[in-house]
Amino acid sequence: MATYDPFREFDRLASSLLDPRRGPRMMPMDLYRDGDHYVLTADLPGIDPGSVDIDVDGQLLTIRAERSVPTGEGVKWITREREGASFLRQLSLGQGVDTERISASYDNGVLSVTIPVSEKAKPRKIEVTAAGQPTVVHAHESSEEPQRIEQ
Repeated sequence: MATYDPFREFDRLASSLLDPRRGPRMMPMDLYRDGDHYVLTADLPGIDPGSVDIDVDGQLLTIRAERSVPTGEGVKWITREREGASFLRQLSLGQGVDTERISASYDNGVLSVTIPVSEKAKPRKIEVTAAGQPTVVHAHESSEEPQRIEQ
């Protein structure tokens, strides 16, 4: 059984008070593009999914989360190294993303945020026409390619 060591407890308290990271903590994350969307994954172990808050303000994506320490009547701590904490991450999104369709999920301590690429930013083919020869494109309701009629 562990015994109470007041010097160890004082050292832990002093370290936590002097820790410059005491404010909102950064969360480790990965960001990659997969086809027509970006995927952000962030480690948030021990977080209640209900405490995760994700919002978009213009092109700024903000992720906040809280880890609270369980307390209860009659609880007597033997060791307490996992403190409650606030986590914060802000990312500036480029103009090429669809902020209306961002989605998120949380599984096994990992937050996944899917950020779709906007239609305007997706690669597309531009048709080149010969100078002096206008091309008229007629769209049909069938699934066939549009017919081009040279004039």
